[in-house]
Amino acid sequence: MNQSEIIRESLREELTQFDVYLRQSIRNDNPRIMEIVNHVFNVNGKRLRPILVFLSAKLCSSISEATYHAAVTVELLHTATLVHDDVVDESSMRRGQPSANAVFDNRRSVLVGDYILSSALHESLKTENLEVIHIIAELGKTLAEGELNQYALANEIIIDEREYFKVIDKKTASLMRACTQIGAITANAPQPVIEKLGELGQKLGICFQIRDDIFDYYKTDVGKPTGNDIREGKITLPLIYALNFAPKEISEEMRAIINRKDYSPENIEKLHQFAKQHGGIQYAFDKMEEYLIEAERIIKELPFGNEYKQMMELLLVYLRGRQF
Repeated sequence: MNQSEIIRESLREELTQFDVYLRQSIRNDNPRIMEIVNHVFNVNGKRLRPILVFLSAKLCSSISEATYHAAVTVELLHTATLVHDDVVDESSMRRGQPSANAVFDNRRSVLVGDYILSSALHESLKTENLEVIHIIAELGKTLAEGELNQYALANEIIIDEREYFKVIDKKTASLMRACTQIGAITANAPQPVIEKLGELGQKLGICFQIRDDIFDYYKTDVGKPTGNDIREGKITLPLIYALNFAPKEISEEMRAIINRKDYSPENIEKLHQFAKQHGGIQYAFDKMEEYLIEAERIIKELPFGNEYKQMMELLLVYLRGRQF
């Protein structure tokens, strides 16, 4: 078994029960709604976010009823943002199948995204914990802010590493930070531990997003078309680095393509090769490694010695070598 399978096996009962809670949270008597909802949830994702909630809770103590509701909340909130993102980005694929907007049109997809978002808020109330509800409310605002910032960067063609990290901190890292925090909260962990786990979640989220951005440069089965980021005007870390450090003449040629927003298949391939040949991919891997090392330090500092601390360490190994 690989690292992901080992972690899942350690949480097999919890993830099985999680699926029951998840299906209950999205159930509706209206068949028109359920047709779209069932399509959205037809393919399970990696379940990384609920796994983080469960690992954090078990690391601190044990899983409670509130932990399940918290895990469902973050999964629903994440899924709602994906449905809305696909509409904004005009994406046709999600998790290896046609996206909701490709099958049911933009209007219904936006509305079902709203339905899933409302279900997330309803589920958060079931935790009966104001701190969890507050984190989820803030998270919804942060995710929207990150998406708006990313759209602005693409529209205004801003190529800046600091802005890139601001976006992924708000979009991906904030969600994983919330997962580790609320897992600890539902296990009644002390505040210093909650804060440490929140910091860990943030590092993991940044690593996860950098790896996702690297995937966009290779033809591999990640559930979405290769080159999607550039096609949508998203200039991610590998290309940012190459544009800033490649020889001026070739860099200006690539910038001209970006400024024209001329993202033909040939130009996307040209930009991909440019990033690879001028150190962009290696730089992205190196930055990811920096955050993984910081995450390792945080895990070592946690005042626990149980098997779930080892599972957290195993999660870092998985993220380091993740293939999809």
